[in-house]
Amino acid sequence: MAERTFPGSNGSMTTTTVLGGATLLGATLATAMVAGLLFCFAHSVMPGLRTLDDRGFLVAFQRIDAAIANPWMMLTFLGSPVLTLAALLLHLHGRSPAVPWLAVALVLVLATVLITGAVNLPLNAAIQDAAPGFPDAAGLRSRFEDRWVRWNVVRAVTSTGALCALSWALSVGGRVAG
Repeated sequence: MAERTFPGSNGSMTTTTVLGGATLLGATLATAMVAGLLFCFAHSVMPGLRTLDDRGFLVAFQRIDAAIANPWMMLTFLGSPVLTLAALLLHLHGRSPAVPWLAVALVLVLATVLITGAVNLPLNAAIQDAAPGFPDAAGLRSRFEDRWVRWNVVRAVTSTGALCALSWALSVGGRVAG
């Protein structure tokens, strides 16, 4: 694809820089939404659910999990790594100072996705499988809650770290581009 220079940009603003900046902004926004969700789960949702009896805890979590499994959440959650990778690839071309920060962000975003797939989603599935009767509610909760909460905090940290790296990439990339 031929580079297009935008009028009034003194040659510094090309199709690649505009697309790279837009992709980086999208990655930052998607990652911010994921980090915010995981932060809220860690500091409000799970502590609130902790106050319920075993069956109430499982029913409430099952309903939250069913509601969160929707196209908008999937688009945001999976859009974060896709847009981060795209931003990294688009910034490689111009040897942007944002590249190391984008690489860090990509590693942290992928860690968030991998933890979700390896730990949190299988635990969620165990609750979905036990619904609606929840036989052995106390046993299921004891196998679920502490592990899920611990790994969610790790996800909150990795996604927040990714957000910080993406924000810094926006900052250093913006100084060079304009």
